[in-house]
Amino acid sequence: MIVLSVGMPRAGSGWHYNLIHDLMKTTGCADARDIREKYKLQNILTEVNCNIGVLSARRLAMVALPALVGNTFVIKAHAAPSGASRFLAKLGLLRITYIYRDPRDAMLSAFDFGQRALAKGRPNAFSHLSDFEKSLDFIMEYVRIWEKWTEEENVLVARYEDLVTNYDAESARLLEFLNLDAAKPEVRAVIEQFRPGANESQPGLHYYKGQIGRFRDAYTREQKRFMLSKLVGYLERMGYDTV
Repeated sequence: MIVLSVGMPRAGSGWHYNLIHDLMKTTGCADARDIREKYKLQNILTEVNCNIGVLSARRLAMVALPALVGNTFVIKAHAAPSGASRFLAKLGLLRITYIYRDPRDAMLSAFDFGQRALAKGRPNAFSHLSDFEKSLDFIMEYVRIWEKWTEEENVLVARYEDLVTNYDAESARLLEFLNLDAAKPEVRAVIEQFRPGANESQPGLHYYKGQIGRFRDAYTREQKRFMLSKLVGYLERMGYDTV
């Protein structure tokens, strides 16, 4: 089986992935990085967190091969669902989680992260977000992807803000979805290891600021009004206020 950890960019998706990855390792499942090496999937599962990119039939078929011979492992994506992902989920080969964040905070985080990397001479996937308009266009694509994931069946949907402020309840939901025993010491150890504030220097948590509602002070009144005009209808359904 493959556990697919999908997330909106800059929404705690790295944190969520590593939490799921380490929880699944308590069951003795394979490390996705080892699967990548053993099955020569370096061009399919990229970056440190084994990001599959788009959920195309070809890519999913290639990562399904190790699962079909009995391996269980966790991979990551930011992409929208596809016919191939639905097919594998119905077969029981793919179990999917999805995490999102207030898109206004996510777009600010993406812009900051890209510009910091650019200033250091090491541009990343967000460095092209050079202004407010480009950042908003970027995040709107992922808002539409959020909408698609919330329409999927048998997907555990989580909010970054809930994971930060109500970690015990959210981690309990995750354990139930993954069919893991919360009473096992090794499972409890992983839960505590990834608790917000417990170990922010740990590789894989991907924190820089992570504050909730930081956009309120970072954008002008006009920019916030324009964001609302684009996000009308979405924010309410995502569970965020519009003031």
